[in-house]
Amino acid sequence: MEGTLLWEPPAALRERATMTRYMEWLARERGHDFGGDYHALQRWSTEDLEGFWASIWDFFEVVSDAPYERVLADATMPGATWFPGARLNYAEHVFRGKDDDALAIIADSEVRERAEITWGQLREQVAAVAGGLRALGVEEGDRVVAYLPNIPEAIVAFLATASIGAVWSSTSPDFGARSVVDRFAQIEPKVLLAVDGYGYNGKRFDRSEVVRHLQSEMPTLKHTVIVPLLGSDVGEANTSWDELREPGAELQFNRVAFDHPLWVLYSSGTTGLPKAIVQGQGGILLEHLKKLNLHVDAQAGDRLFWFTTTGWMMWNFLVSGLLTPATILLYDGSPGHPSLDVLWDFAADTGMTCFGTSASYLASCMKAGVEPGEGRDLSALRAVGSTGSPLAPEGFEWVYEHVGRDTWLFSTSGGTDVCSAFVGGVPLLPVYRGELQARALGAAVEAYDEAGDAVIDEVGELVITKPLPSMPLYLWDDPDGELYRESYFSMYGGEVWRHGDWIEITSRGTAIISGRSDSTINRGGVRMGTSEIYRAVLALDDVVDALVVDVDGWMPLFVVLRDGAELDDDLTKAIRTRIREDCSPRHVPNDVFAVAEVPRTLSNKVLEVPVKKILSGTAPEKAASADSLANPKSLDYFVELARSRAPAG
Repeated sequence: MEGTLLWEPPAALRERATMTRYMEWLARERGHDFGGDYHALQRWSTEDLEGFWASIWDFFEVVSDAPYERVLADATMPGATWFPGARLNYAEHVFRGKDDDALAIIADSEVRERAEITWGQLREQVAAVAGGLRALGVEEGDRVVAYLPNIPEAIVAFLATASIGAVWSSTSPDFGARSVVDRFAQIEPKVLLAVDGYGYNGKRFDRSEVVRHLQSEMPTLKHTVIVPLLGSDVGEANTSWDELREPGAELQFNRVAFDHPLWVLYSSGTTGLPKAIVQGQGGILLEHLKKLNLHVDAQAGDRLFWFTTTGWMMWNFLVSGLLTPATILLYDGSPGHPSLDVLWDFAADTGMTCFGTSASYLASCMKAGVEPGEGRDLSALRAVGSTGSPLAPEGFEWVYEHVGRDTWLFSTSGGTDVCSAFVGGVPLLPVYRGELQARALGAAVEAYDEAGDAVIDEVGELVITKPLPSMPLYLWDDPDGELYRESYFSMYGGEVWRHGDWIEITSRGTAIISGRSDSTINRGGVRMGTSEIYRAVLALDDVVDALVVDVDGWMPLFVVLRDGAELDDDLTKAIRTRIREDCSPRHVPNDVFAVAEVPRTLSNKVLEVPVKKILSGTAPEKAASADSLANPKSLDYFVELARSRAPAG
């Protein structure tokens, strides 16, 4: 049953946890004794924002050229002013106190041999690339963009960029040219770092033509640096990665204002240009020091992994694992090649202690009958992290039955918009089936009802009522902040961040995310998040993916079937019965259709709202940008269905 206790932290973990050490420090240094009660700590962290964030600054011994004038000089959202007067550098904190002989990165790839990089080697490589970027004229505030896979060179280039005080932005080479231009051209980059090709699912993909297209579409580019992954010919006018490096250069850190931009992330851009989200050096530094050290509990000897590409915020989050004493693990390639076992093999081979992935990957392993512990040693693995979409209760059970009963499973939910999680893992708390452990420290998360009142044990809009340091400084090319306000603050009087998810805060302090609030199914006045319907449908062996929308009272369900399965009367009846029993009779679909694939963004989000718009009669080019889709041809089915349903004449 949902809410069943699955795991409790053993005494040894509680004692070892950095969260415990932080609470002891608070009692000793600040006089705040919470008696080991995380929920009391969390309440304080949001009631006294200045006291809390000052404690994070001091506990992690943040280095600044000058003392800050005040923690939170202006708490107005949007536009809160944090730590004015401070001058710091994110990359400096990455390298601070690291043993040159200790392991910083382990990287594996479909096209390369596994590599191990020590802190000394990483320092040397970042210094060399930073020297090369300076030689190319890169200065504080300039934009350096990367069209690179999840390989060590991407991390080296990012840290070099950050050390200068320049602004980083990256995307994955599986993005098409138009999608990349839509993102990068907005921020007018000076330097492009690009790969000549990449490997995925056992195949090689040449990107030399795409790189040439990017160069022609971004007139502000002064230099292009090529990382030769496949050996393709990208042209002689470019600088090679080896030519960029300046051997013997000294690593320097340019300390910048707390609110100086660190990087630019992007919304999925399903309609119009993707929003270019600018986040600051100081805000990300503090948020990630908190999140990776306290909530993920990455410590010396740990090996932290998250499966991601450079086009998803989880890459930025994983890189911030370098702010901890842990080693981070990179994997470049398909999680399903040659089979879904490949990442579990990687975990065993590297002594992985934390396996981070998406809920959809865990669901795929469950459907495929993967046995992570069969034939491999996962004794080092103590934690599994899940994000990207709600992890179904059955997914929780699968982890505990097939990965290990002593596994700390932390499901998290947050967003690119803050490059972190609002709710998720806490090493001191139990895990309940289908529930996220707790609200994060410093995150004033509430569930709001339609009247704008906070509710407990009821589903409501996920809102944040007080600022976080990692909230966007601004959106690029939004000089008056109108797009920023419209994106996050338009629903509740302009002063509360509305995130767009349905959340239930339970009376025991856990949370349940049930899908996007802008794609809610409302039948006969009963609202239901789409994730609940997907959970019911995907419990059937013959269904491997699904999409549901509510179009003016007509509720079609679209399913992708396993190979060899057929949507006959029996399967249709089974689908309807499952939804009736697991959800409600009101949410039984009017029609069930079999489709070849569900439309998804490049970051693997299901396109519910664009499909709803298409079926409501919106022109497909206005409903969704084909370049933002991982599988743009998947929309053709819905366009044809909309035409067939349109009134004659």
